[in-house]
Amino acid sequence: MKNDWRFRYQCGFSLHEPIPSVSTLSRVFQAIVDKGIAATLFEELVRRGRDEGLIEGEHIAIDSTAIHAYERKRSRSGVQPTDRANWGAKFDAFGNKQLAWFGYKVHVAVDAKSELPIALTVTSANVYDGDMAIPLMEELHHHDWRIRFVLMDAGYDQKKNYEAARALGAQAIIPMNRRNEKEPPEGMDFDGTPRCTMGYRMTYWGAEGDWLKFRCPHATGQVDCPLGMAACSASNYGMVVKKRLDEDVCRYANPRGSRTWKTLYDERTAVERCFSRVKEQLTLDDVHVRGIEKVTAHTYINAVVLLASVLAIHRANRIKQVA
Repeated sequence: MKNDWRFRYQCGFSLHEPIPSVSTLSRVFQAIVDKGIAATLFEELVRRGRDEGLIEGEHIAIDSTAIHAYERKRSRSGVQPTDRANWGAKFDAFGNKQLAWFGYKVHVAVDAKSELPIALTVTSANVYDGDMAIPLMEELHHHDWRIRFVLMDAGYDQKKNYEAARALGAQAIIPMNRRNEKEPPEGMDFDGTPRCTMGYRMTYWGAEGDWLKFRCPHATGQVDCPLGMAACSASNYGMVVKKRLDEDVCRYANPRGSRTWKTLYDERTAVERCFSRVKEQLTLDDVHVRGIEKVTAHTYINAVVLLASVLAIHRANRIKQVA
């Protein structure tokens, strides 16, 4: 603000008077932290976005991103605390380390339609992603969001996450985590799709309550079986296999071979685009405060700026349309 007069004016400070000192601004930030002002503003802007039809909230994408700490790095040995900066790592589907950092994680639930955050929490970097989906889903339920689908990557492939989504009336869309994969039961593919007596993957044919229905792939035109349908069924409809979700919620909660599932999972990239905006266009990973409470406030402020900007553009466009 000392050198950029335009920025000083945009912040509401007079061009003819001294700007507040660093210590004064630090005290103001501490007050924001102590009173939870940033979180309150975030919730209010999310509510406005919902009321104005900008945020739909039916399809939710959940993921985490790294934040580097503005603190002295700790040793990797000994007891690892979960309430302060710590070492974290990201791995690919084969268990290879892709990224390591010292700091925090921001866990976010994003509306897939608007690509805007509607719930978030900050943890140490060593907290496992799969453990944070349920708190985010419960937070959304607390604010009466009517969620239909929760989109997450393979790192969230845990029974508890499928069950939590079902308890809220939603369906979890998660690919199988190959690192944790066990040999599937006989007559079953790794992703829960049954195989017919000839070894072909059967065709998903919709759901009937808590049952998933699969049909003969020859009858549906997916394969050209040399024995036709006669090998497995006397019916012209072909062999049908039904699987109850409760048999294995991780395998059967998601008919992963269907076109609908693939289309829904593609929407998960909304959370990645959200992270890109708050990191590249804002200052999410440019932290100059210490401690998880201050980093949380810093995160909320970035989310507030993003929401306020999109809401302002949305309202301006609406005024133009009316005019």
